[in-house]
Amino acid sequence: MGLFDRLRGDGDPRVAFIGVDGVPYSLLSENEELFPNFAAIAADGTAGEISSIVPPESSACWPSLTTGMNPGETGVYGFQDRENGTYDTYVPMGRDVQADRVWDRVQESGRKATVMNVPVTFPPQRDVQRMVSGFLSPGLDKAAYPDDVRDYLETLDYRIDVNPKLGHQDDKSEFIEDAHATVDAQYEAFQHYIEEDDWDLFFGVFMTTDRVNHFLFKDYERDGEYKDEFIEFYKKVDNYIGRLRESLPDDVTLIVASDHGFTSLDYEVHFNEWLREEGWLSFGTDDPEELGDISDDTKAYSFIPGRFYINLEGREPRGAVPEDEYDAVRDQLKADLEALEGPDGNKVVDRVVEKEEAFRGDHADIAPDLVAIPNNGFDLKSGFKGEGEVFDTGPRNGMHSFDDTSLYIDSPDATIEDADLFDITPTILDLLDLEYSRGEFDGASLV
Repeated sequence: MGLFDRLRGDGDPRVAFIGVDGVPYSLLSENEELFPNFAAIAADGTAGEISSIVPPESSACWPSLTTGMNPGETGVYGFQDRENGTYDTYVPMGRDVQADRVWDRVQESGRKATVMNVPVTFPPQRDVQRMVSGFLSPGLDKAAYPDDVRDYLETLDYRIDVNPKLGHQDDKSEFIEDAHATVDAQYEAFQHYIEEDDWDLFFGVFMTTDRVNHFLFKDYERDGEYKDEFIEFYKKVDNYIGRLRESLPDDVTLIVASDHGFTSLDYEVHFNEWLREEGWLSFGTDDPEELGDISDDTKAYSFIPGRFYINLEGREPRGAVPEDEYDAVRDQLKADLEALEGPDGNKVVDRVVEKEEAFRGDHADIAPDLVAIPNNGFDLKSGFKGEGEVFDTGPRNGMHSFDDTSLYIDSPDATIEDADLFDITPTILDLLDLEYSRGEFDGASLV
């Protein structure tokens, strides 16, 4: 029994959320004999496939999952966003998330939150009792609050993220070893603060699962060289979930969820090169490197993953498409995307979502005009090199998917049906007995 157990006794319910970035529900549900701890949560509570968000990219997903709001409210659309009224781009960080996080609501109610390794939370907030920022943090020395957290984590050889460059090597052994070391240290840290902290909400994320999926998922799905290593890694994750669950007091509800699904990758699709070849985009320099290098007659450009922007007069600095032609130009681009086929003759895009369908809120003005949701096997890229192949392959063999996202709730009172990421924050608040207005969220409680 840790300090946490000795301090409690006020009768308020608590929630522990463990994120498993990018873990598809099918992987877990179709292999219950391999992953008995996930299966036990499903048997004792509830589990199911949910939908991710548009676009299904971690930098946008985690702000939406932790606020219950779409990117039009969070202000984060992906790993790279565009400054309003310019061609300048930036990588959104924690301070760029414009909506209240679930742990903000917990703290504001006079209760306590411990937050560890959540993507897009750098720099760490000082208004929660503990925070270790996750993906996009420059290093542990600046990512942990308070300072004694950093000191303890250093004794574990804690790392915020696996080294993805190791996955680019043909021999994945070093990458797999690094993935194990990363998840080991994060488990030890989670277990330590679950037992020692006085918290009402514990919120921790294993992102290493996403990294392993990017470099080994096709090995799993198609019986590749590293299938056994993939399974062994996930058996470890399952074991850690079980051990964390066992350590929780009876008044804590455990939620385990991913932010998107995963599938095998066959082709990388470089959409700015496709736009260039199709006459939608051109560059004003022979050696382009960034968005600002597009020429004045460009009609459209793209950001990952599958976000398309019309180069609109009055919105973009050198907009080439008059406002009265916007609808027609966007409709044509949408039709062209829907018709695109890959080298294998399969359609690249499953559907194209217009911004009005996916985004609403105070920050919808920077939303992409279209978002392409790919068919399985086509990973949508951008880049501003001005040359190269539209269809290519790289070191990754796994890609994000909109569907097949995982949600496990260790409570028989929860019902997962037609759910998505937006439902998780109101569900946590309901389980904590914290008041909120249903209209505040794009989702609804599953309890």
